[in-house]
Amino acid sequence: MTVHKGRGFASINYPIGMNLGGDPSQALVHATPDGKFMVTLSAIDLGQGMKSVTRQIAAETLGVPIADVYVDTADSDTGPHDMGSFASRGTHRMGNAVIRAATEARKAMLEAAAEELEVNASDLETDGAGNIHVKGAPGRSITVMETSQAAQFKQGRTLAGRGIFLIPLSDVDSETGEMTPVSCFAHAALVVDLEVDDETGEVTVTEVNSAYELGRALNPKLVEQQLIGGAWMGLSHALYETTEPYYPDREHGPTDFNQYLMPGPGDVAPHHIAVLERPAEDGPYGGKGPGEMCANPLLPAVANAVFDAVGVECDTLPITPEKVLRGIRANGGARPQGRA
Repeated sequence: MTVHKGRGFASINYPIGMNLGGDPSQALVHATPDGKFMVTLSAIDLGQGMKSVTRQIAAETLGVPIADVYVDTADSDTGPHDMGSFASRGTHRMGNAVIRAATEARKAMLEAAAEELEVNASDLETDGAGNIHVKGAPGRSITVMETSQAAQFKQGRTLAGRGIFLIPLSDVDSETGEMTPVSCFAHAALVVDLEVDDETGEVTVTEVNSAYELGRALNPKLVEQQLIGGAWMGLSHALYETTEPYYPDREHGPTDFNQYLMPGPGDVAPHHIAVLERPAEDGPYGGKGPGEMCANPLLPAVANAVFDAVGVECDTLPITPEKVLRGIRANGGARPQGRA
């Protein structure tokens, strides 16, 4: 028995959203009588942190504490229209829609505050702590809660905003059909180090190193968590997950998720990440988001590393010990690519 080390590399340019139909997202923002703000979306948080990011974006745009902003992902019957949570579009499309809705709500808020303070709305600024001040005269101020109450119970105003973000449709070449299907791309490069046992065919990932360019990281800790979790989903897809491990013989296939094979805590390998921030010109505060890109490059990188280790090319997933052993035997033995 010999354990062979292999290293595999993969890079990816991943499109953010789509251009088809303009890929629209809409958002609604309104104030409550106690000075809080509700952001209503139809996009769904799948666990990628979209609620947290859109909450940050709304708070920044409104100029209020993040603790005073709530995000409601309503169903599609009651919420504003959204294309969906797919194609890595959440931060980019929804974030831009939230900025526009929050900008409109902020304008209404400052107008209501100006009426109470008897100044022009252009002379007001927020401090991010729940107060609205007259520029150059910080002693003249009103709280956001007082403004909201005055607007709704005294002035008869609605502190609300509507926002939609729509990608301009791409021109289409009449002869070739060439067009631009997306608005921007995120990028990544990733290296996987692993070991392959030439007696059992078992593959053990020992280390992952990656670099991601995804615009501005609006919430760095969420970005890191998504990249690590998504990478492990990619490794699971590459090496473990299948409903038919002995295809075409399904006799030993799993019958439920207790038997469905996935990596456990003991299979987790160190993952070192470098996040390269290059703010996107059309992104909300420069953000684009990781999306599916955090899982995709792991698959080819693992396949390349297995080939590097033992010379077996696997063109179907997952790369199970059975497939590796069949490949080794078909080659007449392990053929490490890193040796002369």
